[in-house]
Amino acid sequence: MNYPTTIKNLIECYKKLPGIGEKTAERLALATLNMDDEIINIYTKSLKDIKTKIKRCSICNNLSEQDICPICKDKTRDSSIICVVEEPKNVFLFEKVGTYQGKYHVLDGLISPLEGINPEDIKIDLLLERIKKENIKEVIIAVKPSIEGQTTGLYISKKLEGLDVIVSKIASGIPIGADIDYIDALTLEMALEDRTTIS
Repeated sequence: MNYPTTIKNLIECYKKLPGIGEKTAERLALATLNMDDEIINIYTKSLKDIKTKIKRCSICNNLSEQDICPICKDKTRDSSIICVVEEPKNVFLFEKVGTYQGKYHVLDGLISPLEGINPEDIKIDLLLERIKKENIKEVIIAVKPSIEGQTTGLYISKKLEGLDVIVSKIASGIPIGADIDYIDALTLEMALEDRTTIS
């Protein structure tokens, strides 16, 4: 027997989420059907809010509900160090570890000529502006150790040649080709502490 159209539509919506196949989508849709009205209302509001309230921080390009994110506003953090990451979820990963006390910069991608992604397609110009304006002493490249990650790191270090800025990268406790999302907290913390200087 086929599901009613409303349930089928919800299953199709859940299938659009990463890692969700047909069976899981079915389970989620049926579980949603059994939720209390109060939970459904919260769920519905949260889905709407994530599209209307979340924006990009005007300084670091991280996800935020304000024009400037709480990390950029935090005066207790070391504003002379910027940790450069590929995407916003990497910031939350480092924040869970809890040992890094500098600022961040989200690139929104990595340089990949094969995929047609050039330096001007990601937020490198914004990073370079910040480094010149904010008296930055160190830039930590914390992107996945792939060809694209290495290319991006080298490009940034070349752009900073001649400036009084140390460019380092997180240590290679993270295996080549690994996605930074799947690295455990301890490995990530050690990689950050044992970072090496690029220039």
